[in-house]
Amino acid sequence: MGKNAGFVIRTATSADRAAIQEVTLAAYEQYIQYMPPEAWDMYKADIIEKVANIGSRAEQIVAESDGAIAGSVLIIPADSVVEVSDDESARRRWPEIRLLAVAPSARGKGIGEALTRECIKRTREAGIPTVTLHTLDVMQVAMRMYEKIGFVRMPELDYFPDPEFVVKGYRYDTEP
Repeated sequence: MGKNAGFVIRTATSADRAAIQEVTLAAYEQYIQYMPPEAWDMYKADIIEKVANIGSRAEQIVAESDGAIAGSVLIIPADSVVEVSDDESARRRWPEIRLLAVAPSARGKGIGEALTRECIKRTREAGIPTVTLHTLDVMQVAMRMYEKIGFVRMPELDYFPDPEFVVKGYRYDTEP
């Protein structure tokens, strides 16, 4: 468990599930304007499904501030299967950071960076040399943060759920 200015980073419990879902949906709702309604519905369903499975193979981490969940993130383990399109899936080679979310009211306090660094730390402590993530062009604030931390753009990790829509891959090597 890590303590930062005004918040604590810890492993989520099943009691956190509703708050994590609320924070994650609130954080991602800003992207509705960039998606067709059916794409948002699918993304929202994916968020709800991932949050509902806390305690499965994924590791859920939260930032807690004043007794409330202010942010969350998942670490999906290596060898998990990911859907890359309606008819294609792939097996993850490395763990992946997913659904990093900070409550809109808690932004600008370093929570997103602290959660991302916690994922890197846990990956390193597990002896795994690499962690990845995927993001979208509309997520410019997140992309700048990932690059500041040291994530490197990896086009070979990209996938295209639609021919005109790219989900961009990034990689961070945990070994110096």
